[in-house]
Amino acid sequence: MILPIYAYGHPVLKKVCKPITSEEEGLENLMADMWDTMYNAHGVGLAAPQIGWDIRIFIVDTIQLDEDEKEVDGIKKVFINAQMIEETGDAWKYEEGCLSIPDVRGDVSRQPEILIEYQDENFITHKERFDGMNARVIQHEYDHIEGLLFTEKLLPLRKRRIKRNLEKIKNGEVEASYRMKFA
Repeated sequence: MILPIYAYGHPVLKKVCKPITSEEEGLENLMADMWDTMYNAHGVGLAAPQIGWDIRIFIVDTIQLDEDEKEVDGIKKVFINAQMIEETGDAWKYEEGCLSIPDVRGDVSRQPEILIEYQDENFITHKERFDGMNARVIQHEYDHIEGLLFTEKLLPLRKRRIKRNLEKIKNGEVEASYRMKFA
């Protein structure tokens, strides 16, 4: 089922999410709905807070980027109860956007290599390294379960320039090609 994506300004997007167990009711359906919702909105990642759940789960599919960026060796994974262990390397800027913040983009500096511990959809624990675009997308989605948005990582001048756009989104004055839920 395709769910509405929660827009900038909704309180759930600022919550540090809580861990879950395999007994979480409706988890299998939730994961299926997250994939449907992300693909419907043409995203490469989606975190539970973006659909109104304050739990530590996000999904990533960078395989889609293979066509656009030849150097990307894409992944398609579910990350449950993720904990970032380390972020290393010289930070690099890349223009990011977010399904919860339509029509707003900005350069975000992130380190190119990460080590993250997480559980997959079967609650098997993994400790894995990622780099490049995979690391960036994971970091972006991980920020969501920590209550952070990419706009908080923008340079002050860029933050001032998008302030009006963010207020419009907060007030529901934005159009997106997918359903949204406003605060």
